[in-house]
Amino acid sequence: MPLLIAALIIVPLIEIFVIIQVGQLVGPWWTIALLILSSVIGAVLMKREGSRAWERFTSALNRGRVPAKETADGGLVIFGGALLLTPGFVTDLFGLLMLIPGTRDVARRFMVARAIDFGLGGLGRPAAWGVRGARWGTRGVRYARRRGPSRDYDVEGTATEVREPAGALPPRQASES
Repeated sequence: MPLLIAALIIVPLIEIFVIIQVGQLVGPWWTIALLILSSVIGAVLMKREGSRAWERFTSALNRGRVPAKETADGGLVIFGGALLLTPGFVTDLFGLLMLIPGTRDVARRFMVARAIDFGLGGLGRPAAWGVRGARWGTRGVRYARRRGPSRDYDVEGTATEVREPAGALPPRQASES
């Protein structure tokens, strides 16, 4: 959260500085024209790349595959388009990088690595380590681990194998609401 607040303060200051520098270099009217042109280009690129991401997303769903990569790409396209629509040259540069497929792959890998390091929102990874619960505090989420001796016991039962006809889909279960 402090990083977000710092970004919301620092990024506009950097943008103002860069806009002033460009304005002094090429003149105020050309600077305004460049800012408008970058927003128009951003809208066109976002529409094109967004429709491509949507096609890949629906194609993955139609093949029965989880569209994880396509979902991340779609999110990066939206983020990049929003950056391009924001007035400023620095945000335009980062927005353009999110819309170019090659650099979007690098950004997606970075985003996935950060999500895994962070624990997928703070709750994903630690659950696999035996975490019982989580509490919010002044320093973020704190996890409670199980304390005490582990419980070793045997479970007895009988398993039967049910054979489904070839090509049959498993029965659909009602979702819990």
